[in-house]
Amino acid sequence: MLRNFPSPTVRRAAAIALLAIVGGGSGASIAAPPAGDAERGRLLMAQYQCGRCHAIPGVAGARGRLAVPLDGFGARSYIAGRIPNRPATLARWIVDPPALVPGTLMPNLGVSPAEAHDIAAYLGRLR
Repeated sequence: MLRNFPSPTVRRAAAIALLAIVGGGSGASIAAPPAGDAERGRLLMAQYQCGRCHAIPGVAGARGRLAVPLDGFGARSYIAGRIPNRPATLARWIVDPPALVPGTLMPNLGVSPAEAHDIAAYLGRLR
């Protein structure tokens, strides 16, 4: 028997703590679209001119090529290639990208938290 191997209770507690840290403790799936008004989010993406940099399906004139296309965004595992794609995290990213990834080229556009939830709802539905 391995004496230095943690007990099942310690392993279980460590797993629960890790899930809480990365935001998975709620049972939320990255596949679940975030709460919010997706149609309003689509319109807000046009208003904030997200399509100047991104190609975004369903958003008028959103044919940008400066940043990654957002088609299939709801099925992606990560935001900006490094942050787990979860609804609350996506909304935080939309509000203030440099706060989550210092040095990112995505600017803070002045999107409110409520607007960010709506935009996240739209992006979450893109499969």
